[in-house]
Amino acid sequence: MLPFESEISKEAEHDVMARNVSDFLVQRLYDWGVRRIFGYPGDGINGVLGALNRAEGRIEFVQARHEEMAAFMASAHAKFAGEPGVCLATSGPGASHLITGLYDARLDHVPVLAITGQAPRTARGGHFQQEMNLARMFSDVAAFVQEAEAPSQVRLLVDRALRIAKADHAIAVLVLPKDLQDEDYAAPARTHGSLPTGIGYARPLVVPKTADLQRAAEVLNAGSRVAILVGAGALQATDEVIAIADRLQAGVAKALLGKAVLPDDLPWVTGSIGLLGTRPSYDLMMECDTFLMIGSGFPYAEFLPKEGDARGVQIDVDASMLSLRFPMEVNLQGDSAATLQALLPLVEQKPASSWRTRIERNVADWWKTLEERALAEANPVNPQRIAWELSPRLPERVIVTSDSGSCANWYARDLKMRRGMMCSLSGGLASMGAAVPYAIAAKFAHPDRPVITLVGDGAMQMNNMAELITVAKYWQRWSNRTWICCVLNNEDLNQVTWEQRVMEGDPKFVATQRIPDVPYHRFAESIGLKGIFVDDPKRMGPAWDEALAADRPVVLEVKTDPEVPPLPPHISLEQAKNFMSSMLHGDPDQAGMLMGTARQVLSAIVPGRKE
Repeated sequence: MLPFESEISKEAEHDVMARNVSDFLVQRLYDWGVRRIFGYPGDGINGVLGALNRAEGRIEFVQARHEEMAAFMASAHAKFAGEPGVCLATSGPGASHLITGLYDARLDHVPVLAITGQAPRTARGGHFQQEMNLARMFSDVAAFVQEAEAPSQVRLLVDRALRIAKADHAIAVLVLPKDLQDEDYAAPARTHGSLPTGIGYARPLVVPKTADLQRAAEVLNAGSRVAILVGAGALQATDEVIAIADRLQAGVAKALLGKAVLPDDLPWVTGSIGLLGTRPSYDLMMECDTFLMIGSGFPYAEFLPKEGDARGVQIDVDASMLSLRFPMEVNLQGDSAATLQALLPLVEQKPASSWRTRIERNVADWWKTLEERALAEANPVNPQRIAWELSPRLPERVIVTSDSGSCANWYARDLKMRRGMMCSLSGGLASMGAAVPYAIAAKFAHPDRPVITLVGDGAMQMNNMAELITVAKYWQRWSNRTWICCVLNNEDLNQVTWEQRVMEGDPKFVATQRIPDVPYHRFAESIGLKGIFVDDPKRMGPAWDEALAADRPVVLEVKTDPEVPPLPPHISLEQAKNFMSSMLHGDPDQAGMLMGTARQVLSAIVPGRKE
């Protein structure tokens, strides 16, 4: 028997065994390798839920508290498991609730399949309850969106949706009308207009042509001050990035989604870049004469070398991302690891240089600066100290997630990643509310690994508190019980408050920025988790030790000072003027703001400092 004949017979067997469309759908998803679906039930998708129940656990259903959270979990699953995440929702509002999480996946280039219900076909066009034009609604976020119209079409739609999601790192949406879900399944007939499709996709290894690699090597060999920027596309190329950096005597900055590409104990790793970045990363980019960008879509061009100051080479598997942030001289479309492996033999070993020495000195000085800032007095706890105390305590193979907002600054700058660790957050979308669902998905993908998430009180109140109930529901299934949610409680939407001050020159607008003080640790205790509260900086280290030793998930609530400014280490003259303007307009927290700023920022904007 030929190999393809066994595949055909297997598909035919499944077609015959399926009771109805929903049973076939579940079996087809299983055959594609789907083992987990994140979702929330509703009558518009009940046919599929019944099939999942009849499948007796072959595909696990993880019940989120809200469809948006389920979509975030699917996005995180794709990041941490390296395979498409799958989320499910009912028709109407259930489907529309998925949008934000799907955009998170789309903007971070990870594959997700969303399955939604729809009003019955017989009622479409009749202003029926929960009837929406879902194809139009999902048309921007999804590379593939299709509503099934006949039982025999479902095989085609599942196969095409998952293949496109895998191949393009994209979003696919499959819409199933309620009445179709319970119809008897029929295999595609051998007739005109019927398409019998198959299962499977193997990603090709993409490597540029030798001539293009040689052109890239010529540019890199000619440079004397090489800077490298890595992103999520380089996560599987750690050894190759280290090799090329050593060959070129380069420094390496990390975009936020590439934080885990390199361990931070390497002396020439300058850390994060951009608004949440480090001074060494900024200096690296401003002073280099050659720029190598690997697997990154970092958005802020003003933090990259100035056009004309450096020659550029970029590696990205997605051609649409090439030469998008900086006018590159050589654009290499290819997988990061394979392309670097092919490029390395063409790159000359540079001798030890003052450039590398200066980078390493800047990095060492910066870590000292961060320690001083983290240990500076605050009212009551300096938020930087949370990450600083956690960093040396991070367990091996930990997975760390962060929310957007001021907590992302300390996650980006103060946490030192080591080999074997994973981390992520909502990158391109920078959405609030992703941290806890990310951490839940991380634990389902790797139940044997410790998981820690950093969350602001704004995101907790927005939607993440509810997802602690999801943790309470499932944690006893996890072989490793270490799951810690650290909440930074400053009663302020802090990142935006500082943006109002520094970007707009306006004082804090209390009506929009101040939020209620909620006892998050007590809520955790009320649902069976462990709660820890810290309002004394001396307790911060011991509190982490207590949380890491707990026999169940923990909510570690820290009362933090909102007047510790989460600002980029490079302060422009315009930002300094706006900051002074916000004080002249009478900021309601001016006294604390001045004190916090004096400790953290003013040394960077003293007269005579150049851009």
